[in-house]
Amino acid sequence: MTALWTLTDGLTLVGRELGRLRQEPGQIVAALIFPVVMVVLFGYVFGSAIQVPDGGDYREYLMPGLFAMVTFSAWLGVMTRMATDASRGVMDRFRSMPMARLAVPFGQTGADLLTGLLMLAIMVGAGLLVGWQPHRGLIPTTQAFVLMIVLRYALSWVGVYVGLAVKNDQAADALVPLGLPFTMLSNAFVPTDGMPGWLRFVANWNPVSALTAAARGLFGNPGAGSGNAAWPLAHPVTTVLLWSAALLVLFVPLSLRAYTRRGR
Repeated sequence: MTALWTLTDGLTLVGRELGRLRQEPGQIVAALIFPVVMVVLFGYVFGSAIQVPDGGDYREYLMPGLFAMVTFSAWLGVMTRMATDASRGVMDRFRSMPMARLAVPFGQTGADLLTGLLMLAIMVGAGLLVGWQPHRGLIPTTQAFVLMIVLRYALSWVGVYVGLAVKNDQAADALVPLGLPFTMLSNAFVPTDGMPGWLRFVANWNPVSALTAAARGLFGNPGAGSGNAAWPLAHPVTTVLLWSAALLVLFVPLSLRAYTRRGR
């Protein structure tokens, strides 16, 4: 009964988060523009100077990396929303209401999952417009997007925990720029083979690289068989699933404990 109560209240808070987007149309506009800007910036500006491993079109090589980049934006958005609600007393008001105490983090992660699906759909549209397409059929394509959704949900719990751990929303905003170096230090935009040894090791074990490699393989895009012998890139689907499981096992209980303690 407690689980059903938490689920019901969590769905109510998902509706609240989606309603907040309607009241802040600037976020929707940014979500619509961001994929197009990324495709144009990296696909046409940087792509003219980057050679794809084994040949092929750079924009087809790039799009799985941009999908991974959008996936990894999950923890940043959830972090800022959690920190804002906590610092402005919104969570205190929720605790005073007859609702499940754990509905708030579940509601935040559920809402992010829906907005993440919207951003992926927009990115797919932008990719199709510039010539990207999956080549291996419906089932592998679906598997690639399921991997992105699973990892995004796991990362959203990282955002919940960090958002509750920081002191206020200003501190959370200061952490947002850290997301870009994390995604850039991967195989999303360039192969890792030319990096210095220590940097290549970090990039190969970056979950962004595993998700990008998995998507390239499932989509049949260039760069899937780059010959990189690193275990995460040789077994990218398994690596993504292991990363997702590890993040959920670690950060779900940490987040729930941090939320409970924040109200004391």
